[in-house]
Amino acid sequence: MPEVDLVFPRAYVEFVNPDDDTEVLRCDLTWLTSSYQCIFGSGCKGIYKESPDVGCCALGAHFADKDDETRVAEYVGMLDETLWQFRPQGKKGRPKKVRRDDWVDVDEDGERKTVVVEYDGQSACIFHNRTDFHLGAGCALHALAYVLEKNPLETKPDVCWQLPLRRTFRTVERPDGTEYTEVSIGEYDRRGWGPGGHDLDWYCTGNTEAHTAPEPLYITSAAELTELIGKAAYDELARHCEAHLLSRSSLAIHPADRVEPEVPTRSES
Repeated sequence: MPEVDLVFPRAYVEFVNPDDDTEVLRCDLTWLTSSYQCIFGSGCKGIYKESPDVGCCALGAHFADKDDETRVAEYVGMLDETLWQFRPQGKKGRPKKVRRDDWVDVDEDGERKTVVVEYDGQSACIFHNRTDFHLGAGCALHALAYVLEKNPLETKPDVCWQLPLRRTFRTVERPDGTEYTEVSIGEYDRRGWGPGGHDLDWYCTGNTEAHTAPEPLYITSAAELTELIGKAAYDELARHCEAHLLSRSSLAIHPADRVEPEVPTRSES
């Protein structure tokens, strides 16, 4: 089945953040209850056809802010040759102390991002190990997380672990003149990449190939959602997702889902 249209009916829920009454969460229930899962290494075609083995890492990763870059830098210092295929080498191939400018680049808009390396005809983020590396293809920072027994969201740039979740903020003024911050959680579809997103040769979130998870996204991405909105807000969101699945509304089904998702039983923590 080809990629589904970007525009289709969706169901949303809005609720006040239990930890911050100045925030209102607006969450895409249709997306969060879908059966999407990342299929890197299991059928992912890559966003560009000339780089099918690098997934969505072909362009490198833009840092959200200085704190994001600084956090990643701490973990880059822990990477050695056993985890990082493209770790910069010193003279005569000897290990060297990695400097920030070895792996940080600045794009044409002045935004800081990871360096892109071309190797065997495919361009990708400098942290993306290729298929001939002894660990196989994948992110060096992701591999480091497993060595350190951490969640990869701790070691990787924000944009990497958030994808395909998209969090946006806007200030909303009520008719009475009061304001609140709307925090939206939704699908990071092609449009999230900016105008160039429509030029990607393949993209996962709207493809049936990637909608094969046995559990809905709000369960499989619980750690990421908790990091984005907080534990109390996640628990509230999970309750709304469960109720939405139980409703069996047509809006409960993402058009890329192959089958109607089962309603999971979630144990309270």
